Amino acid sequence: MLTRKQLELLDFINKRVQRDGVPPSFDEMKEALDLRSKSGIHRLITALEERGFIRRLAHRARAIEIVKLPEAMENKGFSPKVIEGDAPPPPPSGAMPVDAVHAMELPVMGRIAAGTPIEAISEVSHTVAVPGGMVSGRGHHYALEVKGDSMIDAGINDGDVVVIREQTTADNGEIVVALVEGHEATLKRFRRKGDMIALEAANPAYETRVLRSDQVKVQGRLVGLIRSY
Repeated sequence: MLTRKQLELLDFINKRVQRDGVPPSFDEMKEALDLRSKSGIHRLITALEERGFIRRLAHRARAIEIVKLPEAMENKGFSPKVIEGDAPPPPPSGAMPVDAVHAMELPVMGRIAAGTPIEAISEVSHTVAVPGGMVSGRGHHYALEVKGDSMIDAGINDGDVVVIREQTTADNGEIVVALVEGHEATLKRFRRKGDMIALEAANPAYETRVLRSDQVKVQGRLVGLIRSY
């Protein structure tokens, strides 16, 4: 099932391909869907590709090919384009078809600092599609955009989207969203030492912050990461 924005984008791409023979640019997509940045288009494109509706072709400009359309759009004259060439290699053992992979839309609650703590943000800016397996289990989940480079040695880069399971406790060594003194949110590795809590960076350029336990509130634990290329 597609979200409204995903359906709007797929319909826009299909109409432009039918009219011009090539897909629209990312700037044109952003303007057509009234989005603030092209990163939102990247996420929608990735979601459509994961669901098997489009395919991106390497080493070609505007390399987006429509593979199929939802039933609501099937009566608009669409016919899949066939590309001549060798058959693709068989999928790895245990691989699942894209259509069989359940996905969920999570609210993106703003930005989280992976560096110097920034003021906490708690308003939904948009949503992001994540694999269902990433949010399995109990509890509420949400997503945050990473700002900063203090967690790069843990594989978390500036601009990544992290998936967080909401919880108020954490074990030593887990990467958490920590609220510092009630107004600063940061993404760090959690360590409790008696009545003190250490928030450790994963970058030697940043010092570990050691605070009293009453100054730190755990708001969630890292359970997944999404990266756009």
